[in-house]
Amino acid sequence: MTSLMSPAELEAQLRAVGAERYHNRHPFHALLHGGKLEKRQVQAWALNRYYYQCRIPQKDAALMARCEDSALRRVWRQRLVDHDGAAPGEGGIERWLHLTSALGLDRDYVISTAGILPATRFAVDAYVAFVRERSLLEAVASSLTEIFSPAIISERVAGMLANYDFVTPETLAYFNARLDQAPRDADFALDYVKHHARTPGQQQAVIGALVFKCDLLWAQLDALHHAYISPGHVPPGAFGASA
Repeated sequence: MTSLMSPAELEAQLRAVGAERYHNRHPFHALLHGGKLEKRQVQAWALNRYYYQCRIPQKDAALMARCEDSALRRVWRQRLVDHDGAAPGEGGIERWLHLTSALGLDRDYVISTAGILPATRFAVDAYVAFVRERSLLEAVASSLTEIFSPAIISERVAGMLANYDFVTPETLAYFNARLDQAPRDADFALDYVKHHARTPGQQQAVIGALVFKCDLLWAQLDALHHAYISPGHVPPGAFGASA
């Protein structure tokens, strides 16, 4: 990239990344939403996704710890409240644990993260490290996958309710709040990067951050597909592994 894009052109490039790379295009999601998975495979998805959910507040706290702008911190801390809750028993992580319990997984087992895939741990930890170590602009930009999440949430909820008799609206309550939270957060982050990416190099870094985030979400689904769909190689110690 040798020339500076306008904010509108930068946004168009970011949306093009999502159209090509967002994990709604992954075959595992087609199976999940289409009712093609057995219950144990849905459990494996929910269990591994918990590790992502529970590390999001750590990622956001790492971003805030590096931020000298109190206005940005005030906006960003709402994400911590959204996931951790304002009191015990509240927040997105608690709602995700309700989902895993409704699917028949033991709460303590889920919280221990003992059964997650190694690739899940590596991918999510890489995300936390990225936000902690890269520029603040890149850290904010890595959250921009939320631009694309409302569509996949709607598809997921409708598909799972239609296709799995072990799923109820209460099981999927986590996603209700995200339909409002994700667009709010995405709008703020998009506006931030459009205003703060002021050189071609910064704009390329913003695009690269979104590519990185899409890749790590895709990698998590690759691992699930490899372990629980085809060829079905579950790593030792992971959920569903042979004794």
